[in-house]
Amino acid sequence: MNEAPRRRWMIGLLLAPALLWLFGLVILPHIELLVLSLQGRVGPGEYAFSLEQYRTFVDEPLYWNTFVRTAIMSVVATLLTLLLAFPAAWTIAKIARGRSKTVLLVMCLLPFWVSEMVRTLGWLILLRETGVVSSLLQAVGLAGQPVELLYHDATILVGLVYASLLFMVIPLVNSLESLDDSLIEAAYDLGGSTANIVRRIVIPHAAPGIAAGSIVVFMLCLGNYLTPTLLGGKNSLWFTEQIYTQFITRFNWNQGAAFGFLLLFLSTALVWAGLKITGQRFGAVMKT
Repeated sequence: MNEAPRRRWMIGLLLAPALLWLFGLVILPHIELLVLSLQGRVGPGEYAFSLEQYRTFVDEPLYWNTFVRTAIMSVVATLLTLLLAFPAAWTIAKIARGRSKTVLLVMCLLPFWVSEMVRTLGWLILLRETGVVSSLLQAVGLAGQPVELLYHDATILVGLVYASLLFMVIPLVNSLESLDDSLIEAAYDLGGSTANIVRRIVIPHAAPGIAAGSIVVFMLCLGNYLTPTLLGGKNSLWFTEQIYTQFITRFNWNQGAAFGFLLLFLSTALVWAGLKITGQRFGAVMKT
């Protein structure tokens, strides 16, 4: 057997488990959900093609408002995560050396040694009316009575940023480590200010990492169910909660499938728009 066919066979065998997993556990379920979303019940056990589920979404203000709110909150959480992660990534990539770099990376990774449930419950302990923060505010005289810090939009954003920070830091570190320090030194020698250097050298070089981290964080925030539900309470108005309600509470799989595809469409559209606005290519971003 020639070398080229043998190599193709080897690549095919190596990729086969991943492709089977992708097809069986991702593609096939999504095809089934698509079929469910396009079916309407016309009788006991009888279904026909229908767009009723999508019309319900358009006609019901609660669903539409929750959909838009989830998108806006996810974008805001992504921007906040980027603002917090960039200085941390710069410190790890360009300032820290040796063991200190390892320690900083471990500190970013440490919260993920426990499950998301435990991390979120930790915020409940800190922010509830009888929690640590409320007790501390009363102890120092900044509050005369217990303060309820849960069930606010700001609390949801804190939880989302906390849960997603690592996924922004790592792509940024990978991008910034490849930035030649001599470029920054030359820019300073030529009289460039810090703001101009960041805007004209650092950010363009780190753009693929920014895009990659933003895509991952946005997807995580948009599809997050646990954090908005626990920290936002019953009034969190998160779209994944609507999907859960349709599938689990109301047993309306057709409506839940339609909501799921609407969320998929939203995430795809916003990621595409973000790449177009920033001028990044998806292939280059995914290599980061």
